[in-house]
Amino acid sequence: MSNEVERAAEQVAFVENQVSDLVARTGPVLGRASSSDGAVTVVVPAGGAPQSIQVSPAALRMGPSALGDEIVRVAAAASRDAAAQLHRTLGQVVPPNQLSALGFEPGGQSW
Repeated sequence: MSNEVERAAEQVAFVENQVSDLVARTGPVLGRASSSDGAVTVVVPAGGAPQSIQVSPAALRMGPSALGDEIVRVAAAASRDAAAQLHRTLGQVVPPNQLSALGFEPGGQSW
């Protein structure tokens, strides 16, 4: 392996350890969002499927189609929140230009 490749591999391992340590201290990155009336709340881990969907009795009166649309809308907002939080978390140990090069944009999804 060339010295340049070895240095790059060492840097990747160093950053990986920093990220692992940070996540171990702070816990999983979760995005949260609620509908404007609070009737639907969704919790989503960064890069994952919804972990929790809470629907109030009032939301059940929306009808199936409208409720489904609202859940999808709120889940998307929770995903954006998780992505923004992931960006901020990774930004504590990875320079912003490297985050962008890896496809991690603030508030965007990279998965």
